Amino acid sequence: MREARKGMLLVISGPSGAGKGTLYNRVLSADGSMTFSVSYTTRAPRPGEVEGRDYCFVTEEQFLEMLGKDGFLEHADVHGHMYGTPRQPVLDALEKGRSVMLDIDPQGALQVMEKMPGCVSVFILPPSFGELRRRLEGRGTETREEIERRLHNARGEVALKDRYQYLVVNDDLEVAYQTLQGIVNAEKQRSCRYFPVVEE
Repeated sequence: MREARKGMLLVISGPSGAGKGTLYNRVLSADGSMTFSVSYTTRAPRPGEVEGRDYCFVTEEQFLEMLGKDGFLEHADVHGHMYGTPRQPVLDALEKGRSVMLDIDPQGALQVMEKMPGCVSVFILPPSFGELRRRLEGRGTETREEIERRLHNARGEVALKDRYQYLVVNDDLEVAYQTLQGIVNAEKQRSCRYFPVVEE
């Protein structure tokens, strides 16, 4: 049996505090063929975040310079800070047959869905807005004002969930992970991405 595969672009979105990072990190750890696209942002690093691994932290001037050179596949202003997915690394990885995962907000996700209609889109939902508040407060990384802004924005983000191909509720982490991994596994086997050759 000979086979070839085409790279898959996986777009993951969800409100801040829904548990996207925990879920996608488990998928990345289990799947050596998947690479993570590191976004650029103008916000300051949170405790424990590493430059080049979690984000590329840049000034607003640097961000706008990249934007002016069409350097982003998508970009958005989220919670008062700018975020963007660098275009060329994503296209290069897909060209080489590697799958790429994006963790981006719905503003950016809708841009990617329009530009790259073959992408796979997944929205991660919290079980309730009350639980989302508890998770945000438990992180201890945002001010009270930032938490309220994120909760307000979350309602608008959740309203866009029907624009995505798949919805995963992160109530039980293990169940949510198995569901997300199942989506990834199934999408990799689609005939538009998987090309087995049955030999004589």
